[in-house]
Amino acid sequence: MPGRLNAIFAELRSHAPFTLFGAATGVVCMLLFKNVGPEVNHRLFQVFHPAHVVLSAMVTASLFRLYEGKRGFLAILLVGYFGALGIATLSDCVLPFFGESILGVAVPVHGHDHEATADHEHESEGHVHEAGEGSSFSAGAEQHQGPRIHLGFIEDWYLVNPAAVLGVLIAFFLPRTKFPHAGHVLISTWASSFHVLMNTHTAISPLMLAGVLVVLFAAVWLPCCISDIVFPMLFVRSGHIHLGHQHATETSS
Repeated sequence: MPGRLNAIFAELRSHAPFTLFGAATGVVCMLLFKNVGPEVNHRLFQVFHPAHVVLSAMVTASLFRLYEGKRGFLAILLVGYFGALGIATLSDCVLPFFGESILGVAVPVHGHDHEATADHEHESEGHVHEAGEGSSFSAGAEQHQGPRIHLGFIEDWYLVNPAAVLGVLIAFFLPRTKFPHAGHVLISTWASSFHVLMNTHTAISPLMLAGVLVVLFAAVWLPCCISDIVFPMLFVRSGHIHLGHQHATETSS
């Protein structure tokens, strides 16, 4: 057990510098695409999040298959599928959502003034508003009430779930993939950055970018290492474990 933990901590340390670089590229993505609108950012999220799921499923299922080659396809499918969806959702959706909530990027700077003005008008005019106008006001208020988590495997199920199965199939037939772990980190970072952009309604300031850098680093560093290393190790018999940075690099690359 101590050897397993030491190897895991060594992997986390070795991946930290490149993950920080990846987070910086995510900030650059935000600067480049900050004015394209939430719809385009959603489309980009629909590209990078499923791509992340494919890679995550490939790496997780490959490592499990390499250690547990005698297990049947169903076991590999379950480990790869749930490992990929769970970790990719945590990395690309859940942690960015919490970061958006903490940073307050989803609330427009004029949001409170707008709500105060609307309340004043509502009190002055009483119940003059028609039902349609009231619905419009409610929709507008709901639009600015805060960040909204976008769960890819639910809202984009037709893209994300097949992506997980595709990654498992690739791992089953070609368990020693040659896609670099660095690519996994970068794609995960970009998916997270576009989730943040979908919810960003404030002006992008240097302070906000610094906060986003921290959010992207946290959203990618632990989940990606858990996906590539820790999760499949939970299902490998202890006598088969040989965990180290060199081996992990081979199986996830």
